[in-house]
Amino acid sequence: MNVYEEVSAFYQSYRGEKAVIGESVCGRRIYALFVGTHTPPLGICQYAMHAREWITADLALWHVRRGLVRGGVWVVPLVNPDGALLVQEGAVSVAHGRRAELLYLNGSGDFSKWKANARGVDLNVNFDARWGTGAHNVRMPGSANYVGIMPFSEPESKALRDFTRAVQPQFTVSYHTKGEEIYWRFHQPFLRARRDKRIARRMSAATGYPLREAPHSAGGYKDWCIEKLGIPALTVEAGRESFSHPLGLAALSDLVSKNLDALVRFTEEW
Repeated sequence: MNVYEEVSAFYQSYRGEKAVIGESVCGRRIYALFVGTHTPPLGICQYAMHAREWITADLALWHVRRGLVRGGVWVVPLVNPDGALLVQEGAVSVAHGRRAELLYLNGSGDFSKWKANARGVDLNVNFDARWGTGAHNVRMPGSANYVGIMPFSEPESKALRDFTRAVQPQFTVSYHTKGEEIYWRFHQPFLRARRDKRIARRMSAATGYPLREAPHSAGGYKDWCIEKLGIPALTVEAGRESFSHPLGLAALSDLVSKNLDALVRFTEEW
C-alpha cells in the first residue's frame, strides 16, 4: 500500500469531521481531518508538502489517532500526493502523457530525492510571500526549488490557501524532514516577532527541537501565514540529520517518539 492509499483508507474509515480540500495535478484528493472541538485555539497542521518527505503523512495519522488537543486542529496529511508517489513508485505513478517530461526534468528514473509536484513545482516556494526572492529559488521546472509561473500556480497550493482562508486558524504548523529544528521567523515586526517566538518556544519544549531562523527563504506556506494572515506559523523539521532522504518507515518511530504529543502539549499551553 502506497502512502496515498494509506491516507485515503484512513480518511474513509475516520468517523470524525473531515473534508476534501482540493485535488492534485493528477486529480488525487487532498484530505483534511479534524480533531478536537471548534473552540480556541484553532489550528491547521499540514504534512508531506515535499514529495521525498512523505513519511510525515504517517506522522499525521498518528497525530489524528492521538487527538486530545486543546481547541481544534485540522490535519492535512498529504498535501503533495503526486510527488509522494513519484518518490515511492517512480514515473509509472503518473499518466503516460506526463512521464516523458518528468523523466527529462529528473534526469533519471530514480525519483527518490524529488521534492516537487507532478509539474516540477516546489509547492513550498509557490505561496505569495515575497515569492521568487528566496536564495535557492529557480525559474525552471525540476525536482526542487522551482517557484512556478506565479504564486499559487499549482492546485495543491491553491487548495491549502483556500482552506486556510476558510478555516481562519490562529496558528499553523508545517511538518517537514529533516534536521530536528523549528523555523518560526519571516520578517515579522517586533511585537509580532516577540509573540511568535514565545509561541514557537512551546513547540520547542514539546519536541526538544531548537528554534532556528531561515532569513533567505521565501514563498513557503509558513511565510505566507505569517506575512499575509498575521498569525504564528511554524515549520517543524522532524527526523535526525543523520537520516537520509527519503526517510522511510524505519525512521517513523523516531519521528513519532519525539512528536506524538507535540500538538497536545503545544495547544495545552495556549
